[in-house]
Amino acid sequence: MIRKPSVDVINCLRHVDYSKPAVRFILYGKKGQGKSLSLAHIIHYGYSAGFLIVHVPWVGGWLRRCQESSISEFKPGCIDTNLDAAAWLVHFKHQNSHLLDNPDLRTTQDHVWSKRESTPKDAPLGELVDHGINRIKFASQCIVVLAEEIKQLSREGKCKTLVVVDGFNGFFYPNTRILTEKKEVVHPKNVTVTEAFLNLSRFDWKNGAAVVTVDELAIAEKDHISHFPRYLLGRDGFEHMDPFVPVAVPTYTKLEFTSCMDYYRERRWVLPLDGQDEELQFLSAMNPYRLMLLCNSV
Repeated sequence: MIRKPSVDVINCLRHVDYSKPAVRFILYGKKGQGKSLSLAHIIHYGYSAGFLIVHVPWVGGWLRRCQESSISEFKPGCIDTNLDAAAWLVHFKHQNSHLLDNPDLRTTQDHVWSKRESTPKDAPLGELVDHGINRIKFASQCIVVLAEEIKQLSREGKCKTLVVVDGFNGFFYPNTRILTEKKEVVHPKNVTVTEAFLNLSRFDWKNGAAVVTVDELAIAEKDHISHFPRYLLGRDGFEHMDPFVPVAVPTYTKLEFTSCMDYYRERRWVLPLDGQDEELQFLSAMNPYRLMLLCNSV
């Protein structure tokens, strides 16, 4: 469904001056109100408009459901999450396969991985991505290097970049489920991939924009107190993103609710009954996710 928050962001992306520092947008709202699907609409626009897309589907998947972790060989005191990093590089490659063949997208400096392995200057950007996929032990550091290369290529006008991160506040929530060898909780700032996406969400570059969501689901349930950016990002996160454009994602309007129910009936997922819409409006409070759950059994 096309909703106003995503349309507003897309209109801004169409008219923003990309010769100026990168613009940051934060989508916020209560749980289940459609922030992730609004991001999907924005990503579709970015793909159609020829942006290089840097998309993190869910930060919580890295920091709260990490597959494995190891001590970083490149950054003392940091932790690599290489399996998740390699999976993300595959995701990045698939989303940008039509752009990675562009001969202008080349590395701007040499990158040494070990005594025998390196990525030379002027190598295709796709070669850097493939190295992180094929040599999983370097995947986390490869993302850090890739982020800096993308920023530099954008500064030089060789590409326009759209950074999209769902659950961005997870990068600032201290209680991850990643543990050191001594079973100590690792702060997100000590996770290697965090550096890459905090780097891309700064405004010290041009020809780019960042659209992120803040979500209560990216943190522990005991801390679900407020859905506003100031609370979810905390002081450090808020200062990192300031200045930004806040975009509220509200519950359905009556027209959106009717369109959603018409779609459910058209797909025959819901049987038409008298008074059905009025009852579901009351029970769901017009919340998209709650409406979907209620319709599962209708």
